Amino acid sequence: MTEIIKIGQTESPGEAYYLPAEKLISGNPEQNAWTQYTDPGEKYFAGIWCSDIGKWKISYTEEEYCEILEGKSVITDSAGNAVTVTAGYRFVIPAGFEGTWEVVDRCKKIFVIYESGV
Repeated sequence: MTEIIKIGQTESPGEAYYLPAEKLISGNPEQNAWTQYTDPGEKYFAGIWCSDIGKWKISYTEEEYCEILEGKSVITDSAGNAVTVTAGYRFVIPAGFEGTWEVVDRCKKIFVIYESGV
């Protein structure tokens, strides 16, 4: 290890993007990501993500730890079970999870992703 990476600095513009039309259910939220760490094998990532209001389909191939910093989202699995996440909520979304992510109030989170299949 050569240095400790601090997660949470978002002074730079980040990478702004929009979701593909086939994933959208409502809205067309602008999203931003600040990937602040990537391992040499490009399987492990950490940083900050934020999104405007909207709803879209999700299908996870990766494992993701999230900590909501601000805002409100509702994550619903394919069976219709919903979890509302707000500031301070910490959780893991396992690989294979399918459902929807709805940002109700502009949401910002810390993410830590492990993608074993890369």
